[in-house]
Amino acid sequence: MPTLITLYTLASLAHFSHNAEYIAFYPGIPAWMTRESVYLAWLAVAGVGMLAVAAAWRGWGRIAALLLMVYGLLGTDGLLHYTLALCSEHTLATNASIWAEVVLGIALACAAVVRFSRLTIRRTSTV
Repeated sequence: MPTLITLYTLASLAHFSHNAEYIAFYPGIPAWMTRESVYLAWLAVAGVGMLAVAAAWRGWGRIAALLLMVYGLLGTDGLLHYTLALCSEHTLATNASIWAEVVLGIALACAAVVRFSRLTIRRTSTV
């Protein structure tokens, strides 16, 4: 799980950084979005991941797993780019950063579901 969290976090940072640095070239991006607002959005998303890690360190495994599910699913937000412009209107780097974040986010969310299920089964079998 730590490797998957790290890979997803790096993919998310790469995607948001690409968004921020090339925001003027992204098709259909609303005018109110700025470089700074993109980085702040990433900090909010990454904050969920940091809360999950903190919960795990405190021994709150089920809460950590739930937070990791949310954290991973936040990675699907990159698909919103395709509501603004077709895939073919984005650069290869844009599409690659979107799909890396989406795939790794879904993988993390699925791993967190498995972890949550195992912790729940273990808890109910000991009662």
